[in-house]
Amino acid sequence: MSIDIKNARIEFKNYIKNYNPNDPKIALKISHIERVSSKAKAIAESLNLSEEDVKLAELIGLLHDIGRFEQIRIYNTFMDKDSVNHAEYGVKVLFEDNLIRKFVKEDTYDNIIKKAILNHNKGYLDIDKDLNERELLHTKLIRDADKLDIFYVLNNENMQVIYGNNIQNQKINKEVYREFFEDKYINYKNINSGLDLAIAHFAYVYDFNYKFTLQKIKDDQFLTKLYNRFEIENHDTKEDFDNVYNFAKQYLNNELK
Repeated sequence: MSIDIKNARIEFKNYIKNYNPNDPKIALKISHIERVSSKAKAIAESLNLSEEDVKLAELIGLLHDIGRFEQIRIYNTFMDKDSVNHAEYGVKVLFEDNLIRKFVKEDTYDNIIKKAILNHNKGYLDIDKDLNERELLHTKLIRDADKLDIFYVLNNENMQVIYGNNIQNQKINKEVYREFFEDKYINYKNINSGLDLAIAHFAYVYDFNYKFTLQKIKDDQFLTKLYNRFEIENHDTKEDFDNVYNFAKQYLNNELK
């Protein structure tokens, strides 16, 4: 049993030919997927996993957001709450339409792939409780790789595209602020502004599983770079935002110790 990752990448390129590469959303998602696949491989190698599990991590990285392309074509949005759950839709595309056999010939890995994709975008408190050891391993791998690359995107994408217009005058929902410090978990139903979303992004530091990933966040200064992209005019709001940034940075340093 083996995974032909080279063939999987060829099939991925064949699949995305169905979509417009000049659409900024499509282009963003293609580059994100390719980077996540590489990051998943790097994390797996840092854990000294078997060659089979390294390739499986790469493959799941390649497939984790495959539902995004139809989501964009049909709904023209990345917002799951306004369209479909992209993880569930990706599993439908792969397994109901049997597209998975183009990427991997045997069905040996189907359950691991399916469960890792279904759980990659859930809040960490909502991850399925019945995962076996290998399913949980690959769920953690794809979650780390995905969030690691999201930080890359947050630091390089247009701020208005991510957080909306008039960021400097937005407000922070006090419940989101409380959740960040007390629950260390953000309920996305409470997000009312781009600044709320930014706090949810800083809260990713609570949801990394591996030292390799945390070290990359620190080495690349992703938290500081993201913080520096915001210019907040209201004094009290800026103070709250500063508190979030400083706490996230301190938490990261403590975890690495």
